[in-house]
Amino acid sequence: MIGAGNSQPQRHYNKKCTKPFILAVIVVILLGILSLFTGVYDIRGQVDGMDMFFITRVPRTAALMLTGAAMSMSGLVMQLITQNRLVEPTTTGTIEWSGLGLLFVYLFFPAPTLVLRMTGAIVFSFIGTMIFFLFLRRVKLRSSLIVPIIGMMLGAVISAFSTFIGLTFQMTQNIESWFVGSFAAVQIGRYEYLWLIIIVTVLIFICADKLTLAGLGEDVATSLGVNYNKIIILGTGLISFAVGIVTAVIGNLPFLGLIVPNIVSMYRGDNLRSNLPWVCVLGMGVITLCDIISRTIIMPFEVPVSLILGTVGSIVFIVILLRQRRSR
Repeated sequence: MIGAGNSQPQRHYNKKCTKPFILAVIVVILLGILSLFTGVYDIRGQVDGMDMFFITRVPRTAALMLTGAAMSMSGLVMQLITQNRLVEPTTTGTIEWSGLGLLFVYLFFPAPTLVLRMTGAIVFSFIGTMIFFLFLRRVKLRSSLIVPIIGMMLGAVISAFSTFIGLTFQMTQNIESWFVGSFAAVQIGRYEYLWLIIIVTVLIFICADKLTLAGLGEDVATSLGVNYNKIIILGTGLISFAVGIVTAVIGNLPFLGLIVPNIVSMYRGDNLRSNLPWVCVLGMGVITLCDIISRTIIMPFEVPVSLILGTVGSIVFIVILLRQRRSR
């Protein structure tokens, strides 16, 4: 269970602006500045350098920050309401359902706008996540490993179905960018909807206490006067909204929602309201660092950031499994 081993008092973490948090913010700001000046195009030696700086570099860095916060928060909320540290959009099939939503949008609208793509991804993310929760309710064995296995099996089925639909209607090329999450195409006019993630952040912070109670289980939440089902639907809706936007604009970003919440919970416990600022800041830092690596590792070419995230996330996933085995 997610609360295991974190029974220590949380009073030490009530203060948000501690020295470590301020230091983390400074590090993320420095990474953001480094991101602004990382790239093949010489913005200081070209006549249109400053124009390119504001057309591509600034939007890309802003997209990195917003996306990092969105995926990290989604993982945190999902782990809380499922009471499992190995759960996040990648291990529940939510990402695959988003891709299926994009495919159906392209199927019915040959040249869909970004709003249509976002709508399809959000709706299918919500449907898929709710199906995942329905599966969980029927599973009696709720070990930490069984839950993500169910999610990944469900995601594999949806991914296979998406591939079949794409090949049948010759539409795979329309969503091929989704399969490889990258910020290479981000520029002015192609990322602005990511700012809606700020609304999701505010709503999660407002509902933090209720979501925390829902994480204690249906019986405990109900006894404390919380409508468990409504909170689960609300949490699922917020997750789907954030993941759908990121999927439509950026693509598939694996394991970010697994890495960051686990690192934060490892040192700070499981209080959502207290951990949310840390998760947002650390998520921004992790994805910005991975993106800088993806841009520099084989310059002048660029590796998709999803490749870096997938590699790091897989290692973290294995480490978490080994820690849980050792604790038992």
